[in-house]
Amino acid sequence: MIKRRNFLPLMALTAISTALHPAANASAASDRRQPLRGTLPPEHEDTLTKSSVAPGADLAKALAKAVREGRTLMLEAGDYAVSDLDLPDGAHLTGIPGATRLIYKGGGSFLRTQGSGRVSLQGLIIDGAGRPLAPDSPALLHARAVDRLTIANCQFQDASASAIQLEGCSARLTNNSILRAADYALYALDGAATEITGNQVDDCGNGGILVHRRAKGYDGTIVTGNRLTNIRAVQGGTGPFGNAINTYRADNVMISNNHIRGAAFSAIRANASSGVQIIGNQCLASGETAIYSEFGFEGAIVNGNLIDGAANGISVVNFDTGGRLAVISGNIIRNISDRGPYVHDVAGFGFGLAVEADASVTGNVIENAARAGLLLGWGPYLRDVVVSGNVVRKVPTGCMVTVVEGAGRATITNNLFEATAKGAIIGYRWLDAASGELARGSQQFPHLTIANNSLG
Repeated sequence: MIKRRNFLPLMALTAISTALHPAANASAASDRRQPLRGTLPPEHEDTLTKSSVAPGADLAKALAKAVREGRTLMLEAGDYAVSDLDLPDGAHLTGIPGATRLIYKGGGSFLRTQGSGRVSLQGLIIDGAGRPLAPDSPALLHARAVDRLTIANCQFQDASASAIQLEGCSARLTNNSILRAADYALYALDGAATEITGNQVDDCGNGGILVHRRAKGYDGTIVTGNRLTNIRAVQGGTGPFGNAINTYRADNVMISNNHIRGAAFSAIRANASSGVQIIGNQCLASGETAIYSEFGFEGAIVNGNLIDGAANGISVVNFDTGGRLAVISGNIIRNISDRGPYVHDVAGFGFGLAVEADASVTGNVIENAARAGLLLGWGPYLRDVVVSGNVVRKVPTGCMVTVVEGAGRATITNNLFEATAKGAIIGYRWLDAASGELARGSQQFPHLTIANNSLG
């Protein structure tokens, strides 16, 4: 221990030593700052992982060299004219967000990759410039059979076809912007556990995010936290186009917490998709049915969504083609019009919530629908439906339930109906009223159990 009386003499000796041997002491201090053996100082670390190129470089050659050396190819700020650029296995192409732009110069494809193990794009503007793509090139980025595809913090814009098309890929798309695609923002076909999170999609001609399969089966895609606006239906039709989020034959897909406004048809449309979960989405100003689960599905959970403005609110239907098994709960549905984008040749428009088979409908609030709050069954297509604890108000008819011969059971209990001018619960044969008020129960139709409903 250094005692106080020895401290000043010790300092004096140290000062004398430093003055007599300045080089040796400087060398010792320098040695203490040296990195561990086998490492490079921090200012050299990037040289191990990145190769930097400026506009005008031959990107194909630079990318091939970076892949051979196991490096990221870093593109400096500026515009790069590109056509027919193949992204090889191991390609990691990154730029400065908002400042590095790849511009399609026409004459073929733009970006493509096939049979790759790992490909990554980050921080790039990928600009189609509205120029036509080759007939065999459906998108600005066309990827096939990529095991791990990452697209992050990129902006795709002005595609003459689709912005991104994936076939047989496992992909993660996060925090991208996709703007002004003439066809679809993203078309993912036969994917495997793809994640589509936190993206912005705006002004697309025929669809937003599509998750499809050639044959019905497990898909497992997660679509969450995206913002989609202004999705048009340039090709017209009665539903294949104009949907913000659309699944087809893709099972076990989760669609949650998306904000969707201004879809020409559906905000969310699940066609022949079993085990789908549609949870916590905002669906505003939809041109047709806001949330649809239709045709040949088994298992749909539609929970906690807010729907404001549509031609139908929620439809979980098509028991005639095997559509069955659903829980529809905790949704708010309001401002439903009877005007849609085409002439409907079946039930029509103006319904808050429609359901047909093996379903529980509980805890929903439906307000201001043009024709009816609830539509239960269609003709003989009704089986094992429970409707309980819902609030239905300011609609001409609170609940239309089918009483056609062959219809299965429905239980309608403990619901509150307010301001239903034509009746709270009315039996229908197709579109024709076939009963008076049934809200307080009726023995006329043995397939119906109706009790404890409150009428305002």
